[in-house]
Amino acid sequence: MKPNSHSPCPGVTRRSFLLDTSMGFTGLALSAMLFRDGIASASPVNAWHPPDGQPHFAPRAKSVIWIFLCGGVSHLESFDVKPELNKYAGKSIADTPYKGVLATEGKDIVGGNPNHGNRKVIMPLQTGYKTYGQCGLVVGDWFQHIGQCADDLAVVRSLWTIHNDHGAQLTWQTGRHPRELEHPTLGSWVTYGLGTMNENLPEYVVLGVPTGDCCGGAFTHGAAYLGPEHGGVRLNVDAKKPLPFIKPPADRTTAEQLENLSLLGKLNHLAGIDYPDDQNLRARIKSYELAFQMQTSIPETLQFERESDATRALYGIDKAETKTFGEQCLAARRLIERGVRFVQIFHGGGGGGDWDAHSEIKANHTKLSTQVDQPIAGLLHDLKQRGMLEDTLVVFGTEFGRSPGAEGSGRDHHPQGFCAWLAGAGVKGGVQHGVTDELGFHAVEDRHYVTDIHATVLHCLGLDSRRLEVPGRKRLDRDHGEVIRQILA
Repeated sequence: MKPNSHSPCPGVTRRSFLLDTSMGFTGLALSAMLFRDGIASASPVNAWHPPDGQPHFAPRAKSVIWIFLCGGVSHLESFDVKPELNKYAGKSIADTPYKGVLATEGKDIVGGNPNHGNRKVIMPLQTGYKTYGQCGLVVGDWFQHIGQCADDLAVVRSLWTIHNDHGAQLTWQTGRHPRELEHPTLGSWVTYGLGTMNENLPEYVVLGVPTGDCCGGAFTHGAAYLGPEHGGVRLNVDAKKPLPFIKPPADRTTAEQLENLSLLGKLNHLAGIDYPDDQNLRARIKSYELAFQMQTSIPETLQFERESDATRALYGIDKAETKTFGEQCLAARRLIERGVRFVQIFHGGGGGGDWDAHSEIKANHTKLSTQVDQPIAGLLHDLKQRGMLEDTLVVFGTEFGRSPGAEGSGRDHHPQGFCAWLAGAGVKGGVQHGVTDELGFHAVEDRHYVTDIHATVLHCLGLDSRRLEVPGRKRLDRDHGEVIRQILA
């Protein structure tokens, strides 16, 4: 029986009335728990039902490791090296043969002054560079370990984004302007579309320190209107304290916990019958169940001592400067190995991000690249030697690049052209796609807005974002992006 819109008690059905009254004090107890958390509500009429967890077409990938470096990594000295910067160092861009790059700057950019710092003198490259692999990929010396994986990488060198400030960190995760916070991240779309492969672990895990509240905060790993059950779960890479609720209560045995959770599960089931479309209720029920399951599964996943000395050394866990990020990359592999669908690793998070090198870029990027270069390369090598790279997609990105012009001893934000790379399931290795001009100022050939990366990842997972669209939540064409087919295997 559907709720009667003319009833003095709209939203109350005969079934819900009988169910609530028959539950007696049990119903009161459950209601108190749910209303205390502010999540119980009547089911909306004609509510949208989420996907069935099946891909829309044959997938190449099962899981994603999404690496995000906060603050804006210089594309010019990493994976889109520009030797012309050395040739014209100390000159104004207007005094070079490439002065035409200034004519079209900033037409798509919002949220700041895209010209700031770009008309200053050209800064030379702050590191050396080498050619790697059979593909001939030129990589800056800050990333020489990743360079050794060149033949496994598909580098996209023609990205652009709409935001000149660090709100671009949120744009990289959601595709939307930071004024529009309530939009799902890529990780939440993936888990919404495909669901879990392991009921004992979250579908979407977040490692490292995320973006600061100034620049997206929790929205950079949230699910927005898809519901909290599809948001990222933050974990610490410490088997003793990965999450506050992981450690079992000291005064309760496992058997007692099982009895309590069994009763709670029955109550949740009854409430779920009456409120089948309440996404917050579903999320809370899922969290109660998952918390108990994770008490065993998460600590086991983070027991790095079970790995060989050679594996730990591969990730750089044996060295102080690479230990923290190395553990996060190893945790990502172990999580994916156990069926986690999407692992998002942040590096340099908090505030605007550590990679935001407005001054002393040489010292800044030298220090930070040392922390991540070997661990990321180790992750790629480890996945490959285990055969996991065949169905795991690894993505390396940042919110924007850095300007060709100097800002004192640093480089400014640069959204007009920058790069990212993908490796693993569904993409070709040894590919360089897209072009920026000779100064690295504009993406000029095969230009891709950041959501083209999203569309490509979803495609590798067998998902079409337009078929995931929620009624009443219209998305723009730019939100969906276009698959970068030139890099697909």
